[in-house]
Amino acid sequence: MDFTDFDFGELFSFGDEGPLMMLVWIIPIIIFVFYGQRIQLQITSGEIKKGIKKLAAYRVEARDELIEYIKKTANPKNDPTKKIDKFLDYFTIMPVDVDPNGVMDKIRHMVRSREDYSRQHIKSLLPETTELELTKIHTLLEIATTLQMLHKIVNHLFLTAKKQNNYPLILPLQMLLPFVMEEAEAMKKAILAFKLGQPIGDGIGPMVVGKMMTSVKKETISFQTILGTTEFEGRKIFLLKAEGPGSSVGRPGDAIKAILEKDIIDAIIMIDAALKMEGEDSATISQGFGAAIGGIGTERFQIEEAATKNNIPIFSIVIKQSIKEAITLMSRDIAFQAEDVRTQIYEMIQDNTKPGQTVLIVGVGNTIGVPQ
Repeated sequence: MDFTDFDFGELFSFGDEGPLMMLVWIIPIIIFVFYGQRIQLQITSGEIKKGIKKLAAYRVEARDELIEYIKKTANPKNDPTKKIDKFLDYFTIMPVDVDPNGVMDKIRHMVRSREDYSRQHIKSLLPETTELELTKIHTLLEIATTLQMLHKIVNHLFLTAKKQNNYPLILPLQMLLPFVMEEAEAMKKAILAFKLGQPIGDGIGPMVVGKMMTSVKKETISFQTILGTTEFEGRKIFLLKAEGPGSSVGRPGDAIKAILEKDIIDAIIMIDAALKMEGEDSATISQGFGAAIGGIGTERFQIEEAATKNNIPIFSIVIKQSIKEAITLMSRDIAFQAEDVRTQIYEMIQDNTKPGQTVLIVGVGNTIGVPQ
């Protein structure tokens, strides 16, 4: 094929306006070469601004809901607004982890110090409030604090990218924003459930164990953590959950350590909610091995350390759900799985232990609205 006679003018011409059509093709290319990143930055900025506005609205709504709830239920002598606003900006500095030896003990100390201070702060603000209302207010305060922190972080990253006019810097924020917004929206919707004291999806573990200990003798084994004792086919069964119906996850790590100081445990079974993957059905049940417990890892470290030291196998049963389902009002599908989970617990005991042995069953999760 001979390209020497190819007429480029004919390719770009449109009647007698060949040069004009050439400009129509070339000018956009030049613009995108030199200003493409700025254009992309402006488009992406518009999307992120919408997310930041929503976060700001969620933050304000959570704060207002908390203050309104305190005023209605606790009847404080003075207006709590200023003290609540001050507390929302409190922060926790994690310990140095350059030398990892003993870092988990340091983290646990820092986290629990913050928790204890929060409770004392609320008690000093509302000295006549009940323990149940105290746990609700504490959780609502944590939700408001988390939403405020999310807004600050996202806004900081966005303004930094805008200040430097740097499109690649804003890309990670654009990719992470849907996940941040999903969590923020879930926390916003969780406020109503905690105010009303209703069970949430994360409470399926305590619900299962709570039903198993309704007719047995119970005692407080560690901070906001209840222990019951029963029997099943010749096995001694310890039942452990956070104290309900207040909003608490208890301290199962301390409880298990206290139990092992007095008794020999042959197996531990933990029941907890677990985040499902996209495509998985909600309320599906899975069995596995290892300590099924969330959080920053301090409780799991305690449990794993105690189990390893005493050579105790840890079995787990999890109920899959989305992050929204985990912290909002428990759905019927999740609640209806409680009996199936209980059946699987008994099957697991039969398969992995012998008569005369002792099993510890731990219901992990927030026990709001779930008694024992």
